[in-house]
Amino acid sequence: MDLSIVVPCFNEADNVGLLAKELLPVVEGLRRERTTELILVDDGSTDGTGDLLESALGRYPDVRVVRHERNRGLGAAIRTGFAHAAGDVVITAESDATAPFHLIRRLLELLEPGVDMVIASYHHPEGGSENVPRYRIVLSKSASFMYRVLLDWRIYTYTCLFRAYRRRVVATVPFESDGFLSQAELVANALLGGFVVRELPFTLRVRRNGTSKARIARIVASHLRFQGKLLLIRLGLRRPPEPLPAVSPQILPGAKAIAG
Repeated sequence: MDLSIVVPCFNEADNVGLLAKELLPVVEGLRRERTTELILVDDGSTDGTGDLLESALGRYPDVRVVRHERNRGLGAAIRTGFAHAAGDVVITAESDATAPFHLIRRLLELLEPGVDMVIASYHHPEGGSENVPRYRIVLSKSASFMYRVLLDWRIYTYTCLFRAYRRRVVATVPFESDGFLSQAELVANALLGGFVVRELPFTLRVRRNGTSKARIARIVASHLRFQGKLLLIRLGLRRPPEPLPAVSPQILPGAKAIAG
């Protein structure tokens, strides 16, 4: 498998039609050039998201719906998606299309030899946002600024889910968080492990359907705790995380795979 696209979903019944309309054509276009699979992780939704994903997308070739029996968080959903992904390159994308799916091609173009990860970056000087609540931009930009100070000043956005990974990153970079912190943790640990990260400037769009699942106070607290750990690592008072042993794609306990 050349490419795996992982999309975590939690109570996204309103966006299943959007996935079918905007993501599937991108997947079909990519399949003209490379073998491509789509992995949709239903993270314990209670609004029928899993059933809708199966009926709308699960019947297509190389599309799998993977279910958590209960809600476990964004990081856990990404971890499950990684465990099922067989591609040499893995894309993660938001189910609400706040990052346009057609930009997957641009992520792949920037994943040139010598680059291990490409992050879609709306905090980049050439990026931006469209109708996104200002408080969310301020909080995200503040978190990313602290990561820039602690890790790499050249990287502007540390929290965006829309990104591309080479298999060696997915297989060996550890991350502990089951929540939204997982995305910054993945970038941080990849940089600490010597992987090369690049950015794709883009314009973040406001969610068209449904509501955000982010709990701001909890997310801010988790970033502050993790940044404290990074500071200790930078001061030589704490060891960086050990790389994971590479494993083959698998079905994790508590996750049910339904192949289309």
